Amino acid sequence: MREGKRIGVVIPARNEEGAIGLVLADLPDWVDTGVVADNGSNDRTAAGARAAGAIVVHEPQPGYGAACLAGIAALPRVDIVVFADGDRSDYVEDMAAIVDPILIDPKLAGAADLVIGSRALGGREAGSMTVPQVFGNWLATRLIRLIWGVRYTDLGPFRAISRPALDRLGMADRTFGWTVEMQLKAIEKGLRVLEVPVRYRARIGVSKISGTVKGTILAGTKILSLIGRHAVRSWLGRARG
Repeated sequence: MREGKRIGVVIPARNEEGAIGLVLADLPDWVDTGVVADNGSNDRTAAGARAAGAIVVHEPQPGYGAACLAGIAALPRVDIVVFADGDRSDYVEDMAAIVDPILIDPKLAGAADLVIGSRALGGREAGSMTVPQVFGNWLATRLIRLIWGVRYTDLGPFRAISRPALDRLGMADRTFGWTVEMQLKAIEKGLRVLEVPVRYRARIGVSKISGTVKGTILAGTKILSLIGRHAVRSWLGRARG
């Protein structure tokens, strides 16, 4: 518990037996609940997570969003939900940077409903992101700025959101579009969003998305198609209004 608020962490993971125990060990001691969403692993990811004290939920349907949704469903009552990857690329020990802005009295300037850890604003370890990843983040955030006038610098996975705000978003994407869906819906719902710089390092193991050509293409296509669909919906809403 941090400042009277219960904190839950959702960690989607697929074949991360070499990293998941380290990720859970790095969680701050004020985290109340850690949920690992095992996304069809065929190694000892689930066993390692249980040994480290996490709740483990199984989501056999492949997909980052599917794992996140399963993890959310398994959370007990919490006030703030944090998302982090299971490959130890995120510095979860720095979690206060993304949680504390949500704890600020909402009547005060600077309070946030959603805080995104920006790798672009922070320090990226050499080789931690591929060239397509860097370009894809730049393109997606630039399009969002052009269409909605909102400045994002990253679609990074390390983020925190108040539970009431998360419930308002009605998250639905089950594949590669989870992070951008959250950021687009945050705009549409009028959430107070803040980006903070975070550190980022090379992951343990091989990425299931950026580590393959197919994964990179599918992720990029999904992200751009989501932006396109939300843009059309926004334009239609303004035309009708």
